[in-house]
Amino acid sequence: MATRARRSQRRTEALSRERIVEAAVELLDAAGEGGLTFRALTERLATGPGAIYWHVANKDELLDAATGAVVAAALSLDSTEPAELAEPAELAELAEPTEPVEPADRAESAQSPDSPQDKIRAIAFGLYDAIEDHPWLPTQLALQLSRSPWGSVTPRIFESIGRQVRALGVPEGHWFTAASALVHYILGATGQNAANNASARTLAPDVDRAEFLGAASKAWEGLDPDDYPFIRAVAAQMREHDDREQFLAGIDLVLTGITALHLPSEQDRTTPPAT
Repeated sequence: MATRARRSQRRTEALSRERIVEAAVELLDAAGEGGLTFRALTERLATGPGAIYWHVANKDELLDAATGAVVAAALSLDSTEPAELAEPAELAELAEPTEPVEPADRAESAQSPDSPQDKIRAIAFGLYDAIEDHPWLPTQLALQLSRSPWGSVTPRIFESIGRQVRALGVPEGHWFTAASALVHYILGATGQNAANNASARTLAPDVDRAEFLGAASKAWEGLDPDDYPFIRAVAAQMREHDDREQFLAGIDLVLTGITALHLPSEQDRTTPPAT
């Protein structure tokens, strides 16, 4: 009896939650959400369903855990259990305040390689690459943001962006609006880019990106000039654009807007008060 108990303990230790989530991500990458079944998971892990249910209760929990693991890796967060839902105490630790950048330090900070703007770009590209590598991720991120904003994923993304918004010197009353604008642009743009790539592969699996954009551009150029003057004017730009450069340009537009709306200008800081 004691020997059987020790063997069972060894199996449980060998099949960790982390390994289950890793295998789930592999299945999702290979076959999408439809390919993630407990049967497929048990075959991949060479174990029984009971050992998996010991760690995760159902498919929804497994999807949430897989999403959390991928996002944690993309944001380079330190976590020994990235797939676990964060407890309130852990979220409080994530939100522990740091000193904001004072206006006098802002110009120097903006020019630093580690400026808040550069860190926001790094976070954005981390999520961009994660979504590009894991086509199932945009749908799960949208569900996380709308269905369980108190889970581990939404706070992690907002905290990563929000700390940099605060470091920019944005007044506290505008933190949520500024961070939300960045988060929604990042997830919306990356999700749309992933959808575009998936559609292109589905509609024309043997056609590369340049050919696909060329065909779309030609179709735009053929539209009625009275009804679609703008679309015709930008058709060539659409054909020649680089997705990553366009994405970064959007980030910079949002950052420029945040700076213009919420940060005092140099003149405001140096003009003496009226007497």
